[in-house]
Amino acid sequence: MAKETTLEDIISLCKRRGFIYQGSDIYGGLSGTWDYGPLGLMIKDQVKRIWWERFVDNRSDMYGVDAAILMNQKVWKASGHVDTFTDPLVEDLKTKKRYRADHVLEAAGFSVSGITIEEMGNMIRINEIKSIDGNNFGEVRKFNMMFKTNIGAIESDDNVVYLRPETAQGMFVNFKNIQDTFHPKLPFGLAQIGKAFRNEIAPRDFVFRVREFEQMEIEYFTNPKNADEAFSHFQKEIKDFIIDIGLDKDKLHELEIGNEDRAHYSSRTIDFEYDFPIGRKELFGLANRSDFDLKAHSEGSKVDLS
Repeated sequence: MAKETTLEDIISLCKRRGFIYQGSDIYGGLSGTWDYGPLGLMIKDQVKRIWWERFVDNRSDMYGVDAAILMNQKVWKASGHVDTFTDPLVEDLKTKKRYRADHVLEAAGFSVSGITIEEMGNMIRINEIKSIDGNNFGEVRKFNMMFKTNIGAIESDDNVVYLRPETAQGMFVNFKNIQDTFHPKLPFGLAQIGKAFRNEIAPRDFVFRVREFEQMEIEYFTNPKNADEAFSHFQKEIKDFIIDIGLDKDKLHELEIGNEDRAHYSSRTIDFEYDFPIGRKELFGLANRSDFDLKAHSEGSKVDLS
């Protein structure tokens, strides 16, 4: 009987063969960070190149951008990230270790689909769920996942900036620039590959949940009456891309996200998930963001983005 492949086996192999190393390894590492070695970098660059050729170079309706990581804080206020880009945090009252409350409940065998933070807290308390160290948890609260810093020599509220938690907003704020420069007709899209940063409460599962990562993202703009058609088109394109780069189609799954679990900006979302040796994990997300972002930035900037 073949030995079951564990996550530790995969991490060890990646280090020995020069694919991926623990970030800051000689100093004991840094949780949620990983460095790509020569072979890992080659694979990553190949995937990015194939994606860019397929979705940008080989299409006449797509425009590439490379937006700055640091953006005016007003961008994130308008997009809703300052108020809503949060995870449910719960703390071990004795050790002060912090965990994601939904992960704690899932590990205990409970479904967290569509439940509120208050309900999570009640479930932990009523079912007397303990931390991995056997201690009681405190109250569940919201934790904003954006890394916050200051620009310039003076720390003040006016100088606050965030490391972007997603690449999408850099495309939305450049929507008018692309229109003014290239005069595209609907439908058209903007594409970007770049770093994003999320202050994960509890990074885990190797490179699947980390604090610094790279996204390949498209924002596609179309007449609302054609939105379903565009959604179906990219649903097929994403699936074909995943299969074309060599992943097993029998291990690929499409998960329709329910109303209670979708992001605040989405009217429909499908997650493309894959059966890895360590379990089913998300590869791509496809969301109909409707006019949420352009409308929000029109109102926030007082610039017409219609």
